[in-house]
Amino acid sequence: MSEVKKIATRESYGNALAELGKEHEDVVVLDADLAAATKTGVFKKAFPERHIDCGIAECNMIGVAAGLSTTGKVPFASSFAMFAAGRAFEQVRNSVGYPKLNVKIGATHAGISVGEDGASHQCNEDIALMRTIPGMVVINPADDVEAKAAVKAAYEHQGPVYLRFGRLAVPVINDRPDYKFELGKGVVLREGKDLAIIATGLPVANCLEAAEKLAADGIEAKVINIHTIKPLDEELVAAAAKETGKVVTVEEHSVIGGLGSAVCDVLCAQAPTKVLKIGINDTYGESGPAAELVKKYGLDAESIYEKIKSQIL
Repeated sequence: MSEVKKIATRESYGNALAELGKEHEDVVVLDADLAAATKTGVFKKAFPERHIDCGIAECNMIGVAAGLSTTGKVPFASSFAMFAAGRAFEQVRNSVGYPKLNVKIGATHAGISVGEDGASHQCNEDIALMRTIPGMVVINPADDVEAKAAVKAAYEHQGPVYLRFGRLAVPVINDRPDYKFELGKGVVLREGKDLAIIATGLPVANCLEAAEKLAADGIEAKVINIHTIKPLDEELVAAAAKETGKVVTVEEHSVIGGLGSAVCDVLCAQAPTKVLKIGINDTYGESGPAAELVKKYGLDAESIYEKIKSQIL
C-alpha cells in the first residue's frame, strides 16, 4: 500500500472521549492507574472533575461504573484489555451485563501488538469473553476514523458496550467523505468474486494489501471490514459467502471464539462455506517488538497472502 498516516486506536479513544466530553456533560471516564497508556489522560486534562482514577483495582472500577450509570451518568471504564475483560470479567458479567446497565468499557492494548509487555498482557481472548455476555455489544475498530466513530456510537447506544483498541499505530484507511459507521453493519472495502476476506481491527489494512497481491495473481478478493463483532452483520457475511464460495477471516485474536467463530456460526446455519481462520492459533504471545510479533504470528500482509494462496485457493 502507498504510505499513509498511522495512528494507534488508543490515541483515537482518548481524543474521542475529550470531544465527547465537550458535547455531553453526563460522560464520566474511569481509569485504573493507566491514564497515560490508555490515553484517557486527554479527557482528564480537559475535564478533571469527571475523571476518576480507581487505582490498580479494575474489578472495583467496573462496580463504580455500574453505580454511576444508575444515576444517569454514561461511564467509560478504561484499562488494558487483559484487565478490563480478563481480570474484571465477573464484574462485567454480573454488575454490568446482568442488569443491562449503560456502561461502556474502553479496552486498550489488545492483542499481540502490545509488544514488549509480553504474553501476560497480550490479550487474545477478550472478544471471545465479551461475546458470551448477553446483550453486550462488541466493537473492534480498524483505524483512527473508525475508533472515534465507535466511541460516539457507543455513547448513543443504550446498554453495555465493549470497545477494543490497540497500542500499535495502524494505517488510516477510512478517511473518506462517504465513510459511515453503523453499529452491526460491516463495510465492503474492496469488491471481488473469487473469495471473501472478512477482517477486524489491526489486520484490516494488511488484508487490503494482501488483496492487492492476490489481484496481481489474477485473484479478486472481496475485503470486508467488520468493526462490530456483536451484533454481527449476518446478512453481509452470508451474502459474501454465497457470492464467492470461499471465506477467510482475519483477526488479532485467538481463532477460538472471536470473529472467525462468529462468522462460522452464521455460515454453518445460513450458507455452508469453506472457511480459513487466520489469527492466533491456540497459543500465548511473547515479548518482542510489536511489528515483528505481527509478522511472526502471521498477521502481516505477506503472511496473509501466502496463507490464502496455500490453504484455501
